[in-house]
Amino acid sequence: MAGELSADRGAAPPRPRDRAFGVLLWLFPGLGTPLRPWGRGNLIAGITVTAYLVPQVMAYATVAGLPAIVGLWACLPALVIYALMGSSRSLSLGPESSVALMTAAIIAPLALGDPQQYAALAAGLALVMGLVGIVGSVLRLSFVSDLLSRPVLIGYMAGIGILMIDGQLDAFLGLDTEGESLLDHLGAIAGSLPQAQPAVVALALGVLVLLVVLGRAAPRLPGPLIAVVVAALVAAALTAVGLAIPLVGAVPQGLPAPAVPVVPHVGRELFVLAAAGVALVGFTDTVLTGRAFRTRHEHLDTAAELRAMSAANVVCGFFQGMPVSSSGSRTALARTSGAQSQGYSLVAAAAVLLVLLLLAPVLSVLPRAGLAALVIYAALQLIDISAFRALWRFSRVEFALAVTTCVAVLFVGILNGVLVAVALSVLALLARVARPHAAALGFTRGLAGMHDVMDFPDTAEVAGLLVFRYDSPLFFANAHDFVTEARQMVAEREPGLRWFALNCEAIISIDSTAAEALAGLVRDLQEADLTVCLVRAKRELLDQLARAGILGHVGEDHVFPTLPTLVEAYRAQNPDRTAT
Repeated sequence: MAGELSADRGAAPPRPRDRAFGVLLWLFPGLGTPLRPWGRGNLIAGITVTAYLVPQVMAYATVAGLPAIVGLWACLPALVIYALMGSSRSLSLGPESSVALMTAAIIAPLALGDPQQYAALAAGLALVMGLVGIVGSVLRLSFVSDLLSRPVLIGYMAGIGILMIDGQLDAFLGLDTEGESLLDHLGAIAGSLPQAQPAVVALALGVLVLLVVLGRAAPRLPGPLIAVVVAALVAAALTAVGLAIPLVGAVPQGLPAPAVPVVPHVGRELFVLAAAGVALVGFTDTVLTGRAFRTRHEHLDTAAELRAMSAANVVCGFFQGMPVSSSGSRTALARTSGAQSQGYSLVAAAAVLLVLLLLAPVLSVLPRAGLAALVIYAALQLIDISAFRALWRFSRVEFALAVTTCVAVLFVGILNGVLVAVALSVLALLARVARPHAAALGFTRGLAGMHDVMDFPDTAEVAGLLVFRYDSPLFFANAHDFVTEARQMVAEREPGLRWFALNCEAIISIDSTAAEALAGLVRDLQEADLTVCLVRAKRELLDQLARAGILGHVGEDHVFPTLPTLVEAYRAQNPDRTAT
């Protein structure tokens, strides 16, 4: 009786405290999982990732044109915020290569060579990038991460990798050259090669070779940390014998003071647009990395990822940081080191804090050439030649998309390259749905149901009945193709054709342009004394067709839920027709 009364009354409404806790868990998913930073796996992963992270984010800060310490300043809040707000157990947030390079491309023309203005604008870019992401989260725009197709991303990352290498060649060779474009800079470097410093080049090459060997022979070791320690020792030895090796120089010790970031007054709209481009690239990279490393029982919430990345960038902006995104290499290292949850990120954040408070002077002795080698090594990982080869084998069109995107990034700029990448992805999608497969259906001996007559040689249509399937939603881009395909199949089956049945299983929606085209087709077929039917149409589509007046012309009695009911009705009204 008590159970019946409880069932009759229904579940009790949630208490305000329960609702508040639900909102808290929605905003901070990490609180709903056991972080356990003291767990053995998280401790080992956190320390290992820190050893990799410290030299890496310092190098990425130099890629962005900022002091190396800014990478650590940005990394600290990013690690903590993602641990609380992210949905992936292993993803690592912080300074990242493509976002660092985009930061340099945006800030350099605005700073006019002023280091203080440059740093303030970088923090402002992080702030605006975060605010754009928050607005996108409120508007539920997390789906934009799907706008960049895999071929476009392969080409985009390859272009970023080439630009990163170009940006580090001066430090790698001990030169100081300039160039307005990629080709100009490469030409200047080629002309200055005789002035390259042999000691600097030898040190940089040695670090690069060491990174490659460690990456292949001992991937679990903190290769970047080992490499920069060796580079610092070699640089000290070379300096002792009188060879000048450029170093990172004085590194400020301690934590950054909160400051209001700078947003330029002149060209503010373009600055916001540029920040939106960085946010798109950073968020897409974050989602793709999270999906690549999620476990079978792990759910990646793209909306939570957008909120986490955006909040991290806002905080980085107020603490003199730089834009942040995800790092695939650090995420992979965390996973292989045994990370069990985002507790490892809290361990890494504590270790970075220790570095900032106690070990900052040690960082000043790192040679610039060693950091340049580290960046070049990371850039080489972005140029996936095997992926290009796979695309060539799979589809020449997708290979062309990848190459075109890479060329766009190299020669029209990173932000314009992002726009080209999005445009190419959308065009590739439109090309697929604008000319989808169209089929006539029939029966195949030994197989249940109706099948494409082109799939099996012994498939036979029902005489006088054309079951036409168009494998795409109908909209403006394919409306003409739809009508053309339908008319052609009708013409091939006249004069014995009696019924035209549109199989709507793939037509989940229709726009006004396609509705007008379909209405014209129905009218012409009916004027030719053909009965027009709809089969397997979803209720939402029928509602749209009713509003367009098409359903009224077809008639409710010619709408069939399944193919068997269609064929049964046709044979009942046309007993003289049999399968051919």
